[in-house]
Amino acid sequence: MKTGLSFMGRGLRPGLLAFHALSCASVCVGRAAAIEAPAPAPTLYIHAGSLLADPRDGQVLHERTLVVQDGKILRIDPGYTSAPGAELVDLSQRFVLPGLIDGHVHLSYPDGRDSLAPTATSPSAQAIVGVADARKDLMAGFTTICDLGGENEVVFALRAASNAGTIDAPRIFASGDYITATPMPPPFSHSCSGADECTRVVRDQVTRGADLIKVIATGGVLSTEATGVNLQFTEEELVAIVRTAHSLGRKVMMHAHGTDGINAALSAGADSIEHGSYLDASSIALFKAHGAYLEPTLLAGDTVARWAAEGDLPAVTAAKARVVGPLMIGAAHRAYIGGVKMAFGTDTGVSRHGDNAREFALLLKAGVTPLDALRMATVWAADRIGMSDTLGALKPGMAADLIAVDGDPLVDVTTLEQVKFVAKGGRIYLQP
Repeated sequence: MKTGLSFMGRGLRPGLLAFHALSCASVCVGRAAAIEAPAPAPTLYIHAGSLLADPRDGQVLHERTLVVQDGKILRIDPGYTSAPGAELVDLSQRFVLPGLIDGHVHLSYPDGRDSLAPTATSPSAQAIVGVADARKDLMAGFTTICDLGGENEVVFALRAASNAGTIDAPRIFASGDYITATPMPPPFSHSCSGADECTRVVRDQVTRGADLIKVIATGGVLSTEATGVNLQFTEEELVAIVRTAHSLGRKVMMHAHGTDGINAALSAGADSIEHGSYLDASSIALFKAHGAYLEPTLLAGDTVARWAAEGDLPAVTAAKARVVGPLMIGAAHRAYIGGVKMAFGTDTGVSRHGDNAREFALLLKAGVTPLDALRMATVWAADRIGMSDTLGALKPGMAADLIAVDGDPLVDVTTLEQVKFVAKGGRIYLQP
């Protein structure tokens, strides 16, 4: 079964030897690095022609030098500086900004139209897909991603490999298995019925390693069942999920299309709503009262609406996609002008990995300014996952995650679709 703008199917068998090897390799590399204590990398000096260091203030600086040491920003110098023995990167003809954050992807899905194919593939096959897709996202300028739904064994091993530096990948924050209402059994999910059982499955998912909790609060667009897009949990179940997750230090991201599901999720204390297609004035009031974020995932809506128009979806799915997909830009517009906090998320895995930045142009169609669109993908996205002290801006002590483009994205946001330079933690992955 497929749920949400992200697809889901039947449950998958656990643990294949090949992928255990990837997870073990990640752990072993990390241990070796700790034992051998390799020599620190040389200080890196990055000459930036234009620099948006902190999207919160929106100030564009000119002719600045970012000094990077041990994977973090050490300082920002006026003018172009260097030092003997230091590594120098010349971005004096480019616009430099913090690495982008996509708060909603699925690394282990075959993407694009292939996401409509049967999903009963092995964890090893999913992992191979995930390694390739993670690299595509990184090279597109997304130095941090949230994987909001994938088999625990797969996405947690991808996260470990990224942390160990054994694969080229963004920083990964992962929910692993979804939490769904019984009897809605998509793959890689925990189903629950009743507050006690929902409490148990959240505890279990945190024990297994979830950074975040992902809940399928309503029916989905790409599901092949005619169950609509409304609420599938009781109020008591949602409250139990959120209360348990928060007590264990985890934020809760709830997939929700229908108004009843959006409002119930917000009333229960959800930290963010994914999609929010039918949000209304009452929803906006609840967003603001609870300080919750909306991730509008406009690229997913645009993608499925196009598939429906081209006749590429089953009849039941196409009927939902034709209605819901076009609604999403209007919902994002209402939320934005209503003062709802918003963060950048694409639901990539529906659309193709590496195309994530196409979301920016769609946000502008919803009335979002270029600067606010950038804030959604940097400082606001970092705040949504509780990482504002480390990610989303380029300040002393913060991670040296940065990208560079030709032109000014505050004038032409589509320049972000052609990233020319990518560094994560001070390590360069793409340069001219």
